[in-house]
Amino acid sequence: MSTRALIVDPSAPTSIGFGEIATPVAGPGQLLVEVRHASLNYADLNNALSGRVPAGAPLGLDAAGVVLQGAADGSGPAAGTRVVLFAYGAFAERVAVDVSAVAEVPAGVGLAEAAALPTAGLAALRSLRSAGIAPGKRVLVTGASGGVGRYAVRLAAHAGAHVIASVGSPTRGDGLVGVGADEVVVGLDDIKEPVDIVVETVGGPHLVTAWELLAPGGSLQSVGWTSGEPAVFPPYATVGPPKTLTSYVNEFAAANDLAELVRLVAEGTLVPEISWRGSWERFAEAADALRGRRVAGKAVFDVKPHA
Repeated sequence: MSTRALIVDPSAPTSIGFGEIATPVAGPGQLLVEVRHASLNYADLNNALSGRVPAGAPLGLDAAGVVLQGAADGSGPAAGTRVVLFAYGAFAERVAVDVSAVAEVPAGVGLAEAAALPTAGLAALRSLRSAGIAPGKRVLVTGASGGVGRYAVRLAAHAGAHVIASVGSPTRGDGLVGVGADEVVVGLDDIKEPVDIVVETVGGPHLVTAWELLAPGGSLQSVGWTSGEPAVFPPYATVGPPKTLTSYVNEFAAANDLAELVRLVAEGTLVPEISWRGSWERFAEAADALRGRRVAGKAVFDVKPHA
């Protein structure tokens, strides 16, 4: 038997296309999940082009659906449970995932909204935690209109921080004050006072300037690099009072943090902002919108919206 999936296809214009993969079989400590919705990230586009995911293999990291088969050892959610997952190969009609990769989606939280959480929500939650988020901290979020950025703004504001949201154009800043930003700036030139934490998603010259804005003892979390541009530090930029630049990657086994994210959504603290939604048949349209910076928040595919 086979399962339809979005796979790496070097012959396709975007190196992504539909294909058939062997229907996954849940191993020990794994669940079989029917995917209802999935969300697209820059990482998925990069994985298709970089060779990190081999040709013919399914793409995707973020999805939500319903458990078809519980784990044989009795761990994790039972069959029929609505879940969100963070695992490789999520862009398929069915996926086999470790129990440690899923969290139950509570009543009142839609599966499409849950699917928008994993990659971006985990990056925001974990980077702020690592940086030592606390009330009164000055937090700068670059690329604040994107998926990670909007979650980081909300979470930092919820923690009692003073949040500065940096965007690429005035229109990209729409709505950010309403989700918790104390200041919205275009670029970084108008920021005059040092900041304690930077959640940096742009890379390139933005990263260099953000480093210069970081106060002694501060932490810059390099979460993304959407600019694709090099970051060139001037001489002696790293000589001075101690502060840190930390590289970041989302680690798997995210069940506890996924559960925290859906709990925050259920209570209204965190709101997944989906600005592109459509059938996964339209994945090329979603990818083009994401590359063109026309997605404020998240892009979500409907895999089985009727179910």
